[in-house]
Amino acid sequence: MSVTLDIRLKRANKVYHEGEALAGVVVLMSKEPVQHQGISLNMEGVVNLQLSSKSVGVFEAFYNSVKPIQLISSNIEVAKAGKVPGGKTEIPFEFPLLTKGNKVLYETYHGVFVNIQPQKAKVLPTPVDFTITPDTLQNTRERSLLPKFLIRGHLDATTCVISQPLTGEVVVENSQVPIKSIELQLVRVETCGCAEGYARDATEIQNIQIAEGDVCHSLSIPIYMVFPRLFTCPTLETTNFKVEFEVNVVIVLHDDHLITENFPLKLCRV
Repeated sequence: MSVTLDIRLKRANKVYHEGEALAGVVVLMSKEPVQHQGISLNMEGVVNLQLSSKSVGVFEAFYNSVKPIQLISSNIEVAKAGKVPGGKTEIPFEFPLLTKGNKVLYETYHGVFVNIQPQKAKVLPTPVDFTITPDTLQNTRERSLLPKFLIRGHLDATTCVISQPLTGEVVVENSQVPIKSIELQLVRVETCGCAEGYARDATEIQNIQIAEGDVCHSLSIPIYMVFPRLFTCPTLETTNFKVEFEVNVVIVLHDDHLITENFPLKLCRV
């Protein structure tokens, strides 16, 4: 006997917050009456942690600790044993969105090494000014071989509301060699771990060119970057995992030499 089952939520918008009710109907379709031993629904919310391939073999003890972190686990019976008549039957259900113990219901998020299956914060302006010269560059052994340049700028905030753009400006005061491009690179940093060790992986999730060619000196170039909805989430830091974000201001010289200035970001949802 053929029976089809579907779960339909009452709300078209599937965004829920802790404390709200997850309500809907179980829809059964059959041509003939169907006997059953009861119908129940189970709802789970978990955080899955996954090691990157480069960490395999490094943290053997880590594998036992990288287990799904359960945030929600609820089971309800929507119908006792009985018979469903032929045709279409709708059985209502409702789950309260309550976490287990003292767990936090993090925002649903799909990264590369951290996945969350289902906090608002105060955002204080944190502007930052920067100056880039050969002397300010890190991890550069032969600064004397670099051309002379002076680049200034600022970010309006490094603590950012995720629904609003990252803004600021960059100014090339002078440069001995022509500039090929100026770019903004958004990086997601996912860290998974425990007492035995941590695996940290950075992934470029967006790159925007804000200037092309040898730009005019002393000209203000606006910085404007919208945070991609599917690849960002509010900054998270827990015992077993972290999801953080950084932005790089990248200056590409005519010989494809890269000059990079890095800024950690804190993303919030208000």
